[in-house]
Amino acid sequence: MKQEEKHSANREEAEQGELEQTAAEPAFAAQQPAAMQPPINTSIVQQSAADRHGASSVDHQLLATFQVITDTHIRDDASHIHNRHWKQALEDLASFGVGSLGIMHVGDVTDRGLAAEYREFRRIWSERPAALPELYLTLGNHDIGAVLWEENGTPIDLSALEGLEIEDALDGHFRVLGGKSPQSDQEKGAASLPHAPTNAAPATAAESLAEAAAELGLDLAGMAARLSGSAEADTRARELWERRMNRFAQGTGEAAPYHDHWLGGYHFIFLGSESPHPKDCDLSPGQLDWLRERLSEEASPDKPIFIFLHQPLKNTVAGSLEEQGWYGVNQDAELKQVLAAYPQAILFSGHTHWQLEAKRMVYDGQGVLPAMFNASSVAYLWTDNDEHLTGSEGLQVEIYTDRVVVRGRDFVRGAWIEGAAHMVSYPVKTKQELVNLH
Repeated sequence: MKQEEKHSANREEAEQGELEQTAAEPAFAAQQPAAMQPPINTSIVQQSAADRHGASSVDHQLLATFQVITDTHIRDDASHIHNRHWKQALEDLASFGVGSLGIMHVGDVTDRGLAAEYREFRRIWSERPAALPELYLTLGNHDIGAVLWEENGTPIDLSALEGLEIEDALDGHFRVLGGKSPQSDQEKGAASLPHAPTNAAPATAAESLAEAAAELGLDLAGMAARLSGSAEADTRARELWERRMNRFAQGTGEAAPYHDHWLGGYHFIFLGSESPHPKDCDLSPGQLDWLRERLSEEASPDKPIFIFLHQPLKNTVAGSLEEQGWYGVNQDAELKQVLAAYPQAILFSGHTHWQLEAKRMVYDGQGVLPAMFNASSVAYLWTDNDEHLTGSEGLQVEIYTDRVVVRGRDFVRGAWIEGAAHMVSYPVKTKQELVNLH
């Protein structure tokens, strides 16, 4: 079995197996100390044990905190482990997040973007502890992508359906498949949660869509033709995305695919895909221009800017290495070029589900790009051994006068994760400044 097929099959089997877990069975693998990453950019260092417990922070004023979560993958079944993890995470966040600037959700709010899943998401949020701060969200590929799954794992290509059929499917009525024939067992095995590894970034959106469809066992030529390559296809893709985005807005209260907020004097910027790509993120030229403008607002090298995007950039954080395959920004080079002008920024991403004890929880930017953090997942975890792990994690971010400290949190155990604490010092140093130090 090829690596990408193995990866996909493992994720599908793991998802099905989660239904059999009980609330009393967190089933965590044996805890192993996270590997120490050799610092490349001296603005980022592994935080010491003393600093994690506050012993060395007494001389640094704590200005604000916020929390980062991602990939809740809420299902329409209240007893599903994803839903239980979401509820458990909120209860744990309330134990240390009182008075923070907010909880930042980095996408894949639901598993399929169904109306019933959004109702479950809202129900659990409405029952949250009263002390929790406001929730800010961006969207993920599971929220707005062109593919969703039936309970038996059969993928449904929404691009092959007409308007009312799409709405019917998003209401959970999967009997209408737009004439699509049932899949064989082999095709079902090929279907998976995106995203499987690829050898090279696709040159065009059409190639990217075809590649994604092939990995999902769908009609690659049909999906690509329906969603890109012509004015008619572009219109169809936009209409499908708008339908998905409308459901996201109704379900979460966030109507914009990208938006920004000033909280406590700090700039928070949320990015999101503008196409129904089943796995990757498409950022329009307009969104990239908007990002340039927003990044320039009151920008200072000694003040962090916080950015949130579901899919990580290639070869940055855990899971995004080329051989791992869970990167997913079709405008990878363009976005890196924009971010390179603002090394004081910090980018948080989800999508990979990689546990915080894995290598590369943080990417230091190598003196060229901003620091980037993997935010793990609330629903379930993935490991460096390419294996599913039952668990639920997120991040606590602490802003001090001269640094930002990011700590990993285990929501199941209600404890800080040993070795998953890093800091970014301010003002940040550029690559040239680091060379001059030597």
